[in-house]
Amino acid sequence: MTKRPEPGSGKRRSRGDGGLYWSETRQRWIASVTVGYDARGKRKVKRASGTTKTEARRELDKLLRAKADGLPAGSANYTVADAAKSWLAYGLNGRSKSTVDNYRFQVDGHIIPHLGKRKLRELSVEDVDKWLADRATVLSTRTVRLLHSLLERIVKHAQARDKVQRNVVTLSTVPTGQEGRPSKSLNLEQAAAVLKASEDSPLHAYVVLSLLIGARTEELRALTWDHVDLHGDPAADPPVPRSISVWRSVREDGDTKTKKSRRTLALPMRCVVALRLHRLRQQHAKRLAGGRWKENNLVFASAVGTELDSHNVRRAFRRIVKAAECGLAPKDWTPRELRHSFVSLMSDSGVPLEDIARLVGHSGTAVTETVYRHQIRPVLVDDEGTMDRLFPRRSSNR
Repeated sequence: MTKRPEPGSGKRRSRGDGGLYWSETRQRWIASVTVGYDARGKRKVKRASGTTKTEARRELDKLLRAKADGLPAGSANYTVADAAKSWLAYGLNGRSKSTVDNYRFQVDGHIIPHLGKRKLRELSVEDVDKWLADRATVLSTRTVRLLHSLLERIVKHAQARDKVQRNVVTLSTVPTGQEGRPSKSLNLEQAAAVLKASEDSPLHAYVVLSLLIGARTEELRALTWDHVDLHGDPAADPPVPRSISVWRSVREDGDTKTKKSRRTLALPMRCVVALRLHRLRQQHAKRLAGGRWKENNLVFASAVGTELDSHNVRRAFRRIVKAAECGLAPKDWTPRELRHSFVSLMSDSGVPLEDIARLVGHSGTAVTETVYRHQIRPVLVDDEGTMDRLFPRRSSNR
C-alpha cells in the first residue's frame, strides 16, 4: 500500500508550474496543469497520476512540456491510427476515387496494423525504420516508398493540427524491398501472333492501336470519334496524315497523365483498316442495342455504348493471348504491356529514343529507357513508316 504523505510536506510550486497533490480516494499522486480557458472563462485542466510522487512529477513535466509546445491537452493519447483516419477523411480532397481507394488499402493493410496503436507523440525514427525494414521483406521497393510517403503525409497532417510537434518520418530512410512485377514486352513474332488472334475479337482495334501507336489503355478507353481522322488530307501542303488526337483519358479530371501526354499521332495503315472495321461493328452493335444504347461517341464502348471497364478489357485481352498460341501464359500479360512492346519494337527497329519518348507522351527519355524499352540495340537512324513496315496492312475488302 502506498504510504500517505505527511501534511505540509514539500514546498509550494510557482504559479503556472502546475500542481501535485495526494488523492485520498484514489490513493495516488495527482499532477494537474491549467492548459487554458473555455469560452465561458472556465479553466481547462489536464491531469495525470502516479503511485509515487516522483512518478507523478515526471507526468507533470510531460504536461508542462506539451503546454510549452502549444500542443492540445488531449493529443498525448492521440495515436498513429487516429492520425491516419483523420488524414484519410480530410486530407485527400481532390484526389480521384482510385487514388483514395489505393491509399486506404495501403493504410489499412500496412500502417494501422503495425503502427496504429503507437501514440503519435512517442513515435520515433527507430520505430519507423523498423517498420519499413519489416515491410521491405514482403513488399516491392516501389510499395515501400509509397508507404513511407503516406506515413509522412499522415504525420504532416497531424502536425498541422497541433497533434505532434515534429515529423520524425522525414528523418528515416527507405530500404530496398522485393523485386516488383517485372514489365515485359512481346517480340516481333509474338506481337504478330497476338494481332492475328485479335482479328475476331471486339477488342481487335484496341489491340492494334495499343501495339502500333503505343497509346495508354486509359487514353484509348476515353477516345472519341471526334478525335479520330481516318482520311487526312493528302492534297494539303504539307499533307495531313490520318491520325488520332490523344487529348483525354479516363482519369478523374478527364485529362491525360501529363502535359506531354497530350499529342496527335499519325496512324499506320493497319490502324486505319482496324478502326474502319471497328466502326462497322459498332454500328451493328448500336442497332442490336436499340433504345438501350447510350450515345457517348466513344470509339471503344460496351455493348450499350458506355465506357469500357478496365477489368473487362483485361479479361478479353487474356483470351486473345490464349488464342494466339505462341507460348505466352495469359495470366502473365495485361493490355499495358502492348505499350511496352511498342517501345521495344520501335527501338529494335532503329528509331531514336527521343522520338519514341515523344510518340508515347513521355516528358523525357529516362522512363522510356529504364521502364519501357526491353529490346535494345544501338540506334543510328530512323525512317518513316516503321510500324507499317513491321506490320503491313492485311488484305481487306473494306
